[in-house]
Amino acid sequence: MRKLALHVFDYSLDGIIGEDGTALNDFCRALPDDADLEAWRQEKLKNAGLHIMGRNAYQGMSQFFPTADDDHPYAEIMNNGQKAVFSSTLTSADWHNSTIVSGKDTAAEIEKLRQQGTGDIVAHGGVSFARSLARLDLPDEYVLTIFPFVAGTGPTLFGTQTAARPLELVSSTGFGNGMVGLVYRRLR
Repeated sequence: MRKLALHVFDYSLDGIIGEDGTALNDFCRALPDDADLEAWRQEKLKNAGLHIMGRNAYQGMSQFFPTADDDHPYAEIMNNGQKAVFSSTLTSADWHNSTIVSGKDTAAEIEKLRQQGTGDIVAHGGVSFARSLARLDLPDEYVLTIFPFVAGTGPTLFGTQTAARPLELVSSTGFGNGMVGLVYRRLR
């Protein structure tokens, strides 16, 4: 059975997810690139047999990646990889290798995807989709890139979750631009 790894790329030290139009997002985009960070992220994305995302993330990524420069570190991975968008409103998914998952029971649909194919299932945001996966306790791993920034306010990954969930640190990697990559495994 495939594992589900939830990736949160823009995450502040105080647990806020970066969104367009916020100071955190501006900081994330202005921070200098780091070759080791890009290699770390590429490694994680290459493990995917399937990339899943919510409608908002899909619409943004499907507009960006097909026209990204050839030297963009994730464009080839994302353009050629298998993708599934969770949406009850989309009627077409035109990005190469994309399908729509429109079932109303996210947990049941994820379980079906776990049973199909090979390679990890890598989940990308947006915020609502990431939070719904966390709320339903579906991720087997959390892959976080922590920016050296305290946002103060904004959406958190876990929201007002009430259930305790033990995690095990799989890896911690520091990068030259001040970021840290963390991978936590869900203990079940």
